Amino acid sequence: MLSISSFLQLLKESFRDLLPIVLVIMFFQLAIIQIVPENWLSTAIGLAIVGVGLAVFLLGLEVGVFPVGEGLASDFAHKGSTIWIVIFAFMIGFGTTVAEPALIVIAQKAASISAGRIDATVLRTVVAFSVGFAIVLGVWRIIKGHPIHYYIISGYIMVVAATAFAPQEIVGLAYDLGGVTTSTVTVPLVAALGIGLASTIKGRNPVLDGFGLIAFASLTPMIFVQFYGIIVYNFVDVQTLKNVVTPIVDTVIPAANAAAENAAHYDFDIINIIKGLGGVVMDVLPILAVIFFFQYVILKKPIENLKNVLIGFALVIIGLDAFIVGLEMGLFSVGETMAFELTRYDNNIIIYAFGFFIGFSTTMAEPSLTAIAKKAKEISDGKINDFVLRLFVALGVAIGIALGAYRIVVGGEIVYYIMAGYLFVIVLTFMAPKYIIPIAYDSGGVTTSTVTVPLVAALGLGLATNIEGRDPLIDGFGLIAFASLFPMLTVMLYGLITEKIGVQGTHEKEQIHLDELRHAIEDVHNMDLSTINVQGTDKRHSYSMPFSAVHVIVPTRKEEKALIAARNAGARGVTITKAHGMGLERMENFYNRLHEGETDSNLMFITQSKNVDAIIKAIVTELDITGEGAGIAYSHPITHLKGLTLKLDDL
Repeated sequence: MLSISSFLQLLKESFRDLLPIVLVIMFFQLAIIQIVPENWLSTAIGLAIVGVGLAVFLLGLEVGVFPVGEGLASDFAHKGSTIWIVIFAFMIGFGTTVAEPALIVIAQKAASISAGRIDATVLRTVVAFSVGFAIVLGVWRIIKGHPIHYYIISGYIMVVAATAFAPQEIVGLAYDLGGVTTSTVTVPLVAALGIGLASTIKGRNPVLDGFGLIAFASLTPMIFVQFYGIIVYNFVDVQTLKNVVTPIVDTVIPAANAAAENAAHYDFDIINIIKGLGGVVMDVLPILAVIFFFQYVILKKPIENLKNVLIGFALVIIGLDAFIVGLEMGLFSVGETMAFELTRYDNNIIIYAFGFFIGFSTTMAEPSLTAIAKKAKEISDGKINDFVLRLFVALGVAIGIALGAYRIVVGGEIVYYIMAGYLFVIVLTFMAPKYIIPIAYDSGGVTTSTVTVPLVAALGLGLATNIEGRDPLIDGFGLIAFASLFPMLTVMLYGLITEKIGVQGTHEKEQIHLDELRHAIEDVHNMDLSTINVQGTDKRHSYSMPFSAVHVIVPTRKEEKALIAARNAGARGVTITKAHGMGLERMENFYNRLHEGETDSNLMFITQSKNVDAIIKAIVTELDITGEGAGIAYSHPITHLKGLTLKLDDL
């Protein structure tokens, strides 16, 4: 909903998520490196801009991206045209990936350190095609209702098989590209597409079937890029392949290159700020173009709440641009400097610790993860806690980056680490509850986006460049792959933990309660059970629980005091009758004294037997019945209780 209160809530959450990054940087900068950065003021301003930009971005997603994505999915499902759904899925995947800024940066870096052997344009085209294919495959799975783990495990086997034949120079890069293909805007839209389809198609479950598209988009690039490496390093001249592929994307690449150039050489004057905004617009335009084409040309119906959708996309553009500007001012330069400084220390533990904490803190601030976690909570009926989910994902990223940094420092082939990780993923897949598996697979793709990729890539290449005996092309890449792999493990562990402690969704709790009431109603005629009416409802609850009657006879003038004391002690109802009593001294000649003296009140409380002690004690104390006060209190058990009314909380 587009409102000030929604924005303020998102703003509060954004700055809460940025706090770990600030603390990590301050600690390592001041306690370990012991240097105050010269640009500390611009860093602080940049982080503030990041917080505001993130809040604006998330508000735009809620207002524009999620509704239009789920609406399109619903319309396609009702239209019943599988071919158009498949074409739409491919165009969304290809069009948004080929212009993804993080992919542009990684591809250009790979091209530069491979001495031209790897062509950046061809590499991006291969990756974009693989993502388009992945989303098509994921949509097909939702339509057919196949379990996701069969696809994912088959994909892992293909990744490992391709690794056995791929040249060393391409393996780490291929694994990393599996993590950078899912952009900050693409992830929410693709997630909305999957959830929308699963919500509309009969027999599909949004939790079990709706998630998983992002996992496909993270897996297939690893396979396609390794095959690309096998071809260019063994069979085909690079220039020949470039001449074949380049014309296909000539209309898309110039704008994307411009966006990358702006990001790489950012001076904070008004001209470059406008250029940066233009770059973000060019990243979002392919998505809008695909949406409008399919909505108006194929489906032939207008977009509902078009104004809100356009406002939402505008907020996404403004928020994402502010986010990137803030990162450039406040984070990237500091991260690169710290990566260089840390390699100068003899203590490698510092490097691993920095990798762990920077991985955790940047993941907690990742906008894509925040959006997906909120959606997971919504459609899981609260069974998945969005903040706890993000904590487990961030923990996975932190462990992955620390382990990846260890691999670079001590050496070793990445494939052995990744294979071991995949083995654990497969084992946990058959142990974890079904509802968490697709979310776990998707978590690997959403963790490596706007915030994490540049910092993690800079750390890996910085370590490989400054540590003797390491090759930046072979050893520098791979950290992003670790950051994508380990969240799958930690999220499935989260699912196992929630299952073990019995966490339930809101509607699940209500259903269990209704089932209990329904079974109880069946026993209302069982004389061995007490039957209680539930206040404010037409429900009755029958169960085996001891009840007692508490009788209190006190002077009428003390009736109110007795009632208040009993209520505070747990009494929930009372029957009051007027009485007239005589003590021992008056019984000797009671015929002449029947109408003398004040009247008494007989208060009868029917309550659960466990409350009797507290009620009698409260009344005896308040009225001093065992001292100088007048009155009598006693209780006795009762059976065959029917018709008493109590609050649900008392039951």
